[in-house]
Amino acid sequence: MQAVPQARAVPGRGLEGDRYFAKTGTYSDRPGTGRELTLVESETVEALEREYGVKLSPGETRRNITTRGVAVNHLVDREFRVGEVRLRGVRLCEPCAHLQSLTHEKVLPGLVHRGGLRCDILTEGVIRAGDTIEPL
Repeated sequence: MQAVPQARAVPGRGLEGDRYFAKTGTYSDRPGTGRELTLVESETVEALEREYGVKLSPGETRRNITTRGVAVNHLVDREFRVGEVRLRGVRLCEPCAHLQSLTHEKVLPGLVHRGGLRCDILTEGVIRAGDTIEPL
């Protein structure tokens, strides 16, 4: 995982350069909605350290975008925009045993119901670091 200043979002594919865009991600063989882009709150990452003693960098959460000041759980079943790109929140991105195996055993209880948001990309465009998130 690496931070990039911008990425092109493509409906039905994900973010250019992402392992899932290339269909090489761990769960690439499991089609379905909500697999094109993921968000996680920076406040959750901070709470994980404060409450469970687990320090993760935003990239270690394995989510595509780290937000600040946005309650991503409230975006389930809603359309919203990140910069110029329109997205739809599909479901919560609960932590899994794979994430735990890559990070720390306390990740599972620490991220239950706050592990992020799985989204579908509705319009193609570029998402940039610092773009605002606007519910539609």
